[in-house]
Amino acid sequence: MTSTPTGAAAPANVDPDAEIATAALAAGGLIGGFAAARYTQSRPLGGVVLAALGATCAYSWQRTARPGPAAALTGVYVAAFGGSHPLAKKVGAWPSVLLVSAGTAAASLALGRKR
Repeated sequence: MTSTPTGAAAPANVDPDAEIATAALAAGGLIGGFAAARYTQSRPLGGVVLAALGATCAYSWQRTARPGPAAALTGVYVAAFGGSHPLAKKVGAWPSVLLVSAGTAAASLALGRKR
């Protein structure tokens, strides 16, 4: 067991910094993919950003979580991308992307660790 800055003990196999980094990377992949597509007018470039960061997250989740949660988180990432499109028709493009990105990051923090 290691000690966290608050003094609480964290399991030895959990790296809180890696969990936060992967959650941020997942949100960044969704936001960055949208921004790249929107501001360069190149949907393929946005797809490359989205896929590259998504694959990096999937690899990280596979290393830090059991296979089931890692697969679920990868599904959440893909569903967030797909779900942002109909949501954007209701709330706007940027609010939609930010909402699904926050949800994906929260899911990553909740599920993306070894138990």
